[in-house]
Amino acid sequence: MVFYIPAAYFADIHINLLFLMGDVHSKEVRSFNMSRIRGKNTKPEMLVRKYLFSKGFRYRIHGKLSGRPDIVLPAYRTVVFVHGCFWHKHEGCRYFVVPRTRTEWWLEKIGRNCVNDAKNVDALRVQGWKVIIVWECQLKKDKIENTLARLERDIRSSVTN
Repeated sequence: MVFYIPAAYFADIHINLLFLMGDVHSKEVRSFNMSRIRGKNTKPEMLVRKYLFSKGFRYRIHGKLSGRPDIVLPAYRTVVFVHGCFWHKHEGCRYFVVPRTRTEWWLEKIGRNCVNDAKNVDALRVQGWKVIIVWECQLKKDKIENTLARLERDIRSSVTN
């Protein structure tokens, strides 16, 4: 005797199991994936650096200042942070989504990042640095041109004679 079970039945079971599991990866795979997330030389950071270099700016990277800015332009007394929307809690951004698993832990971690960001920006301003923050989402195809032009304008406007 053969029983026919519709494929839709299994699809519902699969969706329900994913919802109950909370994560589609095993603990080991998730750990491996997270270990590959870089803090330096990220793609958004490289886009900004290449643009600035092509416009004649010379800079230092990951300067030894408060918060280790991604780009330091000593001649302009300006630092640039290239923030990931998720890691630095870009409010209102579609790329900042609170994870469904370990939500409390993630909110605490990201909250600490935001507090540290604010402290570092304040410390740099007190030391006389102009601080510019570029968000990852501002470097997407539809916005990158305007973002980089505005960045160049902001840096050049910080020249003191």
